[in-house]
Amino acid sequence: MSDLPVSRYPVPDLADLPDDVREKILAVQEKAGFVPNVFLTLAHRPAEFRAFFAYHDALMEKDAGLSKAEREMIVVATSGANQCLYCVVAHGAILRIRARNPRLADQVATNYRKAEITPRQRAMLDFAMKVALDSARVGDDDLAAVKAHGFDDEAVWDIGAIAAFFAMSNRLANLSSMRPNDEFYLMGRLPKA
Repeated sequence: MSDLPVSRYPVPDLADLPDDVREKILAVQEKAGFVPNVFLTLAHRPAEFRAFFAYHDALMEKDAGLSKAEREMIVVATSGANQCLYCVVAHGAILRIRARNPRLADQVATNYRKAEITPRQRAMLDFAMKVALDSARVGDDDLAAVKAHGFDDEAVWDIGAIAAFFAMSNRLANLSSMRPNDEFYLMGRLPKA
């Protein structure tokens, strides 16, 4: 395990956190087997922790319009473009698991245009990247292009909202110098024994 700090900001002790924040962290630990550093870093500010994870879960924990793997593709591609080490590594692990493809996350983070994805997914990522990197120039033609691949208005909103939310998340992770957990690096790379 790394001796590097989790964040450049203070990481509170679980015992010192409000009950609801501590319970959410412990529930994640129970499911994952470890506490992702994003939970510890954001627990520094409990009100923002609550708001962040409420919006995160509203965007990422549904299947309507986009699969959970496609949602993770958006996070990994835009986080790669935003040079967010934490989100590329952590969400890359989740993408590998949800897509059941150990190669996909590295491909999407590096250059999604050459990744093993469908033309529909490439259109989705083209749109997400524009929202993440050049949102002032998003126009009707961009929406029409992604809709031509079968995405409805609600799915287009989700693509844009995920890209926008993680652009903010990437910036917070970079500001705090959030370190990816060591566990993420190997997750989903090899079949379970």
